[in-house]
Amino acid sequence: MHMADAMLSPAVGATMYVASGLVAAYSINKIRKEEDFKKKIPTMGIMGAFVFATQMVNFTIPGTGSSGHLCGGLLLSSILGPFGGFLSMIGVLLIQCLFFADGGLLALGANIWNMAFYGCFIGSLIWKFIMKNGMSKTKIILASMLGSVLTLQLGAFSVTLETLASGVTQLPFGAFVLAMQPIHLAIGLVEGLITSAVLCFIYEARPEILWNGNNKIEKEARFSYKKTIAILSCLVVIIAGGFSLLASSNPDGLEWSIEKLTGNTEIESKENNVYQTAQSIQDTTTILPDYSFENSDNSLGTSVSGIVGCIITVVFLLIVGYIIKLKRKKGSYLENE
Repeated sequence: MHMADAMLSPAVGATMYVASGLVAAYSINKIRKEEDFKKKIPTMGIMGAFVFATQMVNFTIPGTGSSGHLCGGLLLSSILGPFGGFLSMIGVLLIQCLFFADGGLLALGANIWNMAFYGCFIGSLIWKFIMKNGMSKTKIILASMLGSVLTLQLGAFSVTLETLASGVTQLPFGAFVLAMQPIHLAIGLVEGLITSAVLCFIYEARPEILWNGNNKIEKEARFSYKKTIAILSCLVVIIAGGFSLLASSNPDGLEWSIEKLTGNTEIESKENNVYQTAQSIQDTTTILPDYSFENSDNSLGTSVSGIVGCIITVVFLLIVGYIIKLKRKKGSYLENE
């Protein structure tokens, strides 16, 4: 569901940057106050990389000619809480945009809102409500399915509202909604299955990793924390370096919907300095465009992109986490003076 710059007007793009930026600032402020945040930092890095890797693996939606991929907001917030999950999603989407040209730079604020805000904040409300009287595999599956479907529907609807506000006449609002919502319902169901499988594994392996508000999870762990993180790290490498090669070549839900209305999977960019500047910046920062070697069809480029992207994601999120932790320590020191 990564939007391209051509789908947004500069005014709407800027508005979504402000909205997402305000939520990010609020999340940083809240997460600094979490007593156990230090313990979450390694998990933040690994799970951010996990989402990056799984987003590379598009799965076919049978009978449609479309495909979808995990968004990951609900998955991250079910482990890190809404604030840590949101910041992790920002890291993933920022790296995808700058280094792999996945989603437009002007559209980054909108992509963060559509893919991270709903998944992390609405998704976490659903998760917390279902888990309020205790956690179980059945509840995890229910929360994953319901949360994935609902948050993806909200994200897809936001895309249509943003294009409406931007005056993209090639995508009539009513017809665009009728294309976007059903296909993302199907994608949401698959995302729910993937999310529930990952969360059920963590619940069995190391339940304390899961977020449950202030309630303690009463379940014995099968593996140590280090072993659980090691297993997840191995999965990241396997998915990024191997499974990414099996990704469906069908257009994703957004591209498929655009094609249904315009006959093409992309909207043509307008002649405007704002779009040209955004494209110029992205051209400068991109190292592996569209997750491949430039001007090459070598499949090795996909594997390299997956591994490199995951490494960058882990490093970036670890740095962000430790910066927040240091600022928290500094703030606590000043308060005690």
